[in-house]
Amino acid sequence: MDEASIRADAIEGLEHKLDEPLDASVLTALQRVSREAFVDDTPREGDSSHGGDGASGSLSTEVVVRLITALEAAEGDEVLVVGAGGGYSVAMLAEIAGARHVHAVDIDREAVWTARSNLAAAGYDAVLVDRRDGANGLPEYAPYDRILLEAAVVEPPRALRDQLAADGRLVYPRGTAVQTIAAIEPDADGERDAGSDPDADLGPDAASEQTRARPSTEDDTAPPGFSTVETAGPVRIDPMLVDGEQGGVERNRTRREDAEWATQGHFAPHGWEQEWIDWDDRL
Repeated sequence: MDEASIRADAIEGLEHKLDEPLDASVLTALQRVSREAFVDDTPREGDSSHGGDGASGSLSTEVVVRLITALEAAEGDEVLVVGAGGGYSVAMLAEIAGARHVHAVDIDREAVWTARSNLAAAGYDAVLVDRRDGANGLPEYAPYDRILLEAAVVEPPRALRDQLAADGRLVYPRGTAVQTIAAIEPDADGERDAGSDPDADLGPDAASEQTRARPSTEDDTAPPGFSTVETAGPVRIDPMLVDGEQGGVERNRTRREDAEWATQGHFAPHGWEQEWIDWDDRL
């Protein structure tokens, strides 16, 4: 069986698993982007517990499809992906929106290097991938029509919300241990401040129409000034990292020095040599 047939069978199985037909643009991206070019199939412990499928550090195709489907990106949309990973979802969005319209950031330098290499090898080198703290977004290219946050949070960071276009959409895994994929959009009145009244200064007809257009705010856990327009799940995805928690950096001094001693013996630093560490230079 050739690769095209294998991929067609996988897509059919995915549609059966999702119990719904795939959006046309997502289906095209799945057909054109080879997952194997972006995923290291070497298993590592714990991957299946956070949305993975046994591939190292990767989200399963099902989770990627759910996220991108909820994002509803279109050709020409300016897209920001927070959490570049191996670059698979970034490549799919490049197929949908156009590579020059897609930007990706990751807090982990190794992930940035991997994503850049994978995307370049697959022909998507026009995508911008930068090492940034995702909580700060990428303000240089804002506003974005679509923002995809591939890390679990209770509420998206304020910087990402501020960098979203007035008619944009932000998708993220909402929650802690088990999350729901949530798509949020700014309220129609454009107010995003915590103290704003979504229906203030609106006539009764306009206020009634706006209420019908969005979920009840009593149950909606979207940030102030936003409404949840779609949910899917449940999923389990790793939480958003803060600077210093990315792979390859051990900030616990005892564990770091024990590991150094185990590998270097008497040649390992004894502790006082590392009394001051400039983490900005080390990361």
